[in-house]
Amino acid sequence: MTKNMLNLEPLGFGVGLRTQHFPYLMNEDDWALDWFEVISENFIDNYGYARHVLEKIRAKKPIVMHGVSMNIGSTDPLNLSYLEKLKILAHEIEPEWVSDHLCWTGAMGVNSHDLLPMPLTTESLQHVVSRIHYVQDFLQRPLILENPSSYLEFEQNTFTEWDFLSAIVSQTGCGLLLDVNNVYVSSYNHGYDPETFIKNLPHKHIVQMHLAGPTLMGDCLIDTHDSPVPEKVWHLYQLAQSLAGNNVATLLEWDANIPDFPTLITELNKARSVLAGVIPSNGELYSATDNTMVLSTPIVR
Repeated sequence: MTKNMLNLEPLGFGVGLRTQHFPYLMNEDDWALDWFEVISENFIDNYGYARHVLEKIRAKKPIVMHGVSMNIGSTDPLNLSYLEKLKILAHEIEPEWVSDHLCWTGAMGVNSHDLLPMPLTTESLQHVVSRIHYVQDFLQRPLILENPSSYLEFEQNTFTEWDFLSAIVSQTGCGLLLDVNNVYVSSYNHGYDPETFIKNLPHKHIVQMHLAGPTLMGDCLIDTHDSPVPEKVWHLYQLAQSLAGNNVATLLEWDANIPDFPTLITELNKARSVLAGVIPSNGELYSATDNTMVLSTPIVR
């Protein structure tokens, strides 16, 4: 299969490693998937049972490290202690790549515990580009960055998000983790066309894609990772894969109301069907307001 511009192997179809599935994974040998993604922070300085499970898994399947604490977009200095621990973990478990989010998680030493959107300006671009260069030099590997979901936009923005991502890739050589669900969430909340976002990305730099199920709360779509992937996201995924060459690593995220492992794999296998031309028609948006399913049609403001 053709590799991406970063010369990283296309991994196939995977899921996130979650503690709820440890008993199943330790007792079963056939997991019916290609790879696992681990949250980096769950394994930094962790040499207990979770690391034992991870060692068994990585002996059989490729692993990818996905972080939530790099704070790459913040005005705070980069956390060198965190980066050193991240580098040690990468040395120990030998992931296929290391990813995080194009966002900021805190400022002035305060951690928001959230993935907050970047201001899309020239000044912000120059700031984050210099920090990506530093991190890639420190880790001695390319950094793969994910587009986060967002619920507000800055009035000062002078870039679209897709042009901002393209400029970052052009200036740093980093890779993209295209979260297709996040594209849908943000487009729904801000009233733009999600296909325009996907069509204008540097497709050969897309290393990985995320899929998940969001929740409609009032007139805002929230990235909850707690339900099946809606049909609209499957269409966007099919488009993104076709533009990227139909071989980008696919990861199903499910972080709340987590089903058992076989059920999770059933949902993951829908991605294989999509690449074969079959779009699932039973996954619509879940509304937390009235506990009903609603059609996945974005609002336009």
